[in-house]
Amino acid sequence: MTEDQKNEAPESEASDIKGIMTVAEAGKKVGETVRNERGKAFYEEIGRKGGATVKAERGRAFYETIGRKGGETVRAERGAKFYEEIGKKGGDRVKATRGAAFYKEIGRKGGQKVKQLIEEGRRAAKAALGKDLPRVTPIPDPTHS
Repeated sequence: MTEDQKNEAPESEASDIKGIMTVAEAGKKVGETVRNERGKAFYEEIGRKGGATVKAERGRAFYETIGRKGGETVRAERGAKFYEEIGKKGGDRVKATRGAAFYKEIGRKGGQKVKQLIEEGRRAAKAALGKDLPRVTPIPDPTHS
């Protein structure tokens, strides 16, 4: 055994010897100190700045690409069923915190938006063709009253 090897403590012993810590322990200690001194807002701010810099350098397409790759990896590792499960959990959580009336309200708003878009499309078609389009009466959905 060389002199250097004798002076180095194995990682498991490093924590037990006063004054010696692993790189991981040192990083954790620094991270805790920064968190205690600067708080959560500091991390939010540097994250926002970093995100803005990456967006400026690489553009929106970069985020779309890494998001797609991440989603494909998760699907390959966990399967499509995973997305069903987390969607259900999220929906249940929203229902528990906001109530069933929330879904009724967003459904109504969505329906209004669709109606608005249809009317805008009709006006654009009328302007392009110079005549009104026939109105279509929707067929009632028997599952909804």
